[in-house]
Amino acid sequence: MTRPALGSTMRLIRPMPNVLGFYDGRLGARIWSDEPNWLDDGAYTLGICAYAIVDGSQALVYDTHISPPHARFIRQTLEDMGVTSIRVVLSHWHDDHIAGNEVFADCEIIANRLTAAALRRGRADIESGNPPIKPLVLPNRTFEDSLSLTVGAIAIELRQVEIHSHDGTVLLMPDAGLLLAGDTLEDSVTYVSEPERLDKHLVDLERMAGWRFDRILPNHGSFEAIEAGGYDRSIIAAAEAYVRKLLACRQDPDLAKQDLKTFGADMFATTAVKFFAPYEIVHRQNVQAVVAAKRR
Repeated sequence: MTRPALGSTMRLIRPMPNVLGFYDGRLGARIWSDEPNWLDDGAYTLGICAYAIVDGSQALVYDTHISPPHARFIRQTLEDMGVTSIRVVLSHWHDDHIAGNEVFADCEIIANRLTAAALRRGRADIESGNPPIKPLVLPNRTFEDSLSLTVGAIAIELRQVEIHSHDGTVLLMPDAGLLLAGDTLEDSVTYVSEPERLDKHLVDLERMAGWRFDRILPNHGSFEAIEAGGYDRSIIAAAEAYVRKLLACRQDPDLAKQDLKTFGADMFATTAVKFFAPYEIVHRQNVQAVVAAKRR
């Protein structure tokens, strides 16, 4: 089978003023291989969007996408717009968010300290993965808890959270009322990577819900929703409801057997998230991981 070249199906969108989205996937196809791999199964089939905040000659890239060709598309787009100063922020350490780092090796790459440590620990596995990310370029600036930045005249706040992974960084644009959420929020449902820490993830979801913003741009979600300006705050309630129900699977074997459409019916009916069939596999893996974590 002939597969499209990496980056060739990228779609450039402008979901909000001063924000570019670089969206790929959700096209009913695979781009790397038929065999299980992180690029197709964790990103391309589900849809993935990296972002750039741009003001004049300055840009801040939020995640470097799923391959160097994707990252080169981002960089070339920004340079064609007249951008001469680029900084990068990493939302967390997972492969589909850091695979294009080498394209920005000459830029400031910012991550919280936990992300930097996770990348150092995981370097050998990341560089030998399927597909490999080699060389893995590490962040060259770290922070803890929060960091205030500006992109031109635009105020930016980076805030560290423990949702989806122990090392999350979300990006708040307070004047625009916008949150770039990384993988802390996802449509259709969160991808559970650290099942033993879901209780802590709930605590930070509640904390995040107390912040002031109106719109949310996640890295994994519907192309149409992101293109139209992102999600409303009900995606937070959806994430909380799904995680609580996952935890309940440890005591309720019948609940654990439900398919995603049944399991999430109330959530899909009352919140911004919608059922998307490829998330059935994600849900099954989530349930298995959460139930198995109880036994350990």
